[in-house]
Amino acid sequence: MKRWIAIGAALTLGLAACTDPSASTTSGDTVATWADPTAELDGVKLTIWAAQNSNTVPKKVVEGFQQATGATVEIVTVPDPYEQSVQTKVATGDKPDLAFWQPTASMLTAINAKTNLQPLGEAPWLPSMDPALRDITGLLDGTRYAALVTSPAVEGVYYNKEVFAANGITATPKSFDEMIKLARDLKAKGVTPFHEMGADRWATQWWVQVQLADAAKAGLWDRINTGQDKFTSPAVVDTIKRYDALIKEGLFNSDIKTAKFEDQGTALLDGKAAMVVQVNSFFGQLQAKADTATLDRKIGFFPISPSGNVGTFIPDQSNALVAFKTGDAKRESAARQLLAYWMGPGYSDFVTDRNTVSLQTAVASPAGVPKALQDVHASLPTSVGSMQALAVANPDLYINLADMIAGTMTPDQVATATQDQFVQLAKAAGYLK
Repeated sequence: MKRWIAIGAALTLGLAACTDPSASTTSGDTVATWADPTAELDGVKLTIWAAQNSNTVPKKVVEGFQQATGATVEIVTVPDPYEQSVQTKVATGDKPDLAFWQPTASMLTAINAKTNLQPLGEAPWLPSMDPALRDITGLLDGTRYAALVTSPAVEGVYYNKEVFAANGITATPKSFDEMIKLARDLKAKGVTPFHEMGADRWATQWWVQVQLADAAKAGLWDRINTGQDKFTSPAVVDTIKRYDALIKEGLFNSDIKTAKFEDQGTALLDGKAAMVVQVNSFFGQLQAKADTATLDRKIGFFPISPSGNVGTFIPDQSNALVAFKTGDAKRESAARQLLAYWMGPGYSDFVTDRNTVSLQTAVASPAGVPKALQDVHASLPTSVGSMQALAVANPDLYINLADMIAGTMTPDQVATATQDQFVQLAKAAGYLK
């Protein structure tokens, strides 16, 4: 399950982060060096922490690295909620060599990157990265701490092509307002326009964030970070109110309060709903339910914003890894070597095994990558950052919105509660006074 949050241990870890000046390209007192990706590592044991939805991602890479180097790599699944569990472990001094981690500035702050993570500024694979994606994420205060291994998630609209075709829809909407007009036309024909997962809650925030895409491009999150703007400002409150109004209008599934993530995929594939506002992990669910040919026939994707087709990117923990400062120089070097192998000699096999889009200009994406996933990736260069990518702290907007759906909070209460928690988190991290 995906949770894009920075709470709990972030309050403790963030305090240390804001007072640590060591944003350098060193690990401990030694300038980081990068060994040959296949150099011998007999007797070296590394540990990778992964979430339940990312613990199979490194399988092919780990097999190849172990065979090439003689190292032993153990993949340890950390229970959900993954981010909170990792933060708690790290706060008590329990560290892996590598871990999957959301590579946004707020989450790098939450794990106190300047103290806990190895900087990766001289990583040998960077020149091979697609220039449009090289610096899209993984940086904190100008220092690189995360290695992006898969295409960052994008908030946008997955739709059922067959439902569109059956209702005479020949082109996808060119703006948020056009999408709502299309939704009303579908509802008039007896089709459920949108499906939402109120019970699992975490996707509710995408509806607010896609409406904020233009504002984000114009610096909204910078203004919120510095206190010049707030979640209680009209720019944000109005998007919450519109989401609430669309739900009350009946444009969503009737079981919105009890529906779960799993229900969304089934509803879209079966044509019981025309559209779902979601991120890449949703498509992963669809891939588990249908083969590529079926998905290419049934499922499409388009980014959306008030002014047009602008996506909102939101890297998650399955997209990137970080290497920890463990105090063991040999293991730290081996951890960097594993990343260099992953993004070097092992990268072609990795993207083929995962059937995912390549981030490197010299490595072609596998032929079997579904068209919708290619369209998601293609939207990245023109996408804008999400709250998670650009805000200095990530309050529980999704929980508050789910409470609104359940009828226990009003839109204004959602905005106030979110703003209050944002201030608390941002102050703890040293960004607000």
